[in-house]
Amino acid sequence: MLMIFGYPAPLLFGQLLLGLINGAFYALLSLGLAIIFGMLNIVNFAHGALFTMGAFVAWGLLQYFGIGYWPALLIAPLLVGLFGVLLERVFISRLYRLDHLYGLLLTFGLALIIEGLLRNEFGSAGLPYDIPAQLQGAVNLGFMFLPIYRGWVVLASMVLCLGTWLLIEKTSLGATLRAATENAPLVQAFGINVPRMITLTYAGGVALAAFGGVLAAPIYSVTPDIGGGFLITVFAVVVIGGMGSILGSILTGFSLGVVEGMTKVFYPQAASTVVFVVMVIVLLFRPAGLFGRTA
Repeated sequence: MLMIFGYPAPLLFGQLLLGLINGAFYALLSLGLAIIFGMLNIVNFAHGALFTMGAFVAWGLLQYFGIGYWPALLIAPLLVGLFGVLLERVFISRLYRLDHLYGLLLTFGLALIIEGLLRNEFGSAGLPYDIPAQLQGAVNLGFMFLPIYRGWVVLASMVLCLGTWLLIEKTSLGATLRAATENAPLVQAFGINVPRMITLTYAGGVALAAFGGVLAAPIYSVTPDIGGGFLITVFAVVVIGGMGSILGSILTGFSLGVVEGMTKVFYPQAASTVVFVVMVIVLLFRPAGLFGRTA
């Protein structure tokens, strides 16, 4: 058997894959958080609950309407995004001129309500959600077996993250959106409906979380805590990458997933804390994060 650093190659590459999978979810969640904070200046503590909603909507579409995985990848983010529009218009739009603490407390309360309602309705036990037939099985790479679905999760997350970054940073729509968040009166003077853009921005960040929830459903099963389990780590990822930095969130999410996965091989006792150790070290030398803007 091939050995690397004294460890079997299948073990190392298996942990690398697990790290990339976790990193994919970290990147998707932190990307949505970075968009909402960077554009709207809101610390969205409901993000994990909205990730959970994406998984439950996908499960409900299959259970009650017979709508499978592939349509759910589009329908679930759309439905949760529409729910995000409701949240933004009714609650969050009232907080833009207030201190960050108010937004954090409001979204934390919303998260507790959403998760509590799901727990009361469906219980805490995991609900099964099968991998689609096209993505079942594994591919023999010689040094390890690669589960097709897990490879798909990593690939889909990378493509979506890259597409979102290109949309915001490299298109006229993204430029208009960034301008609207920095100087809304000036942009509105050009006839652009800034409140609508802000609402759609929040809905887009929420939809990214829901898409991640659909991807996660066949791997972790559907439970009310599926998103909450990621949330604290994801906030650490956002801080390390730089609050509001889209590129920082993507790169840091995937990187820290790999670091966490490799730590489980070389020093398992530190696997649950390595992300926070990295956060402390980064903040000592770069208080604004790796990609954040210094004042």
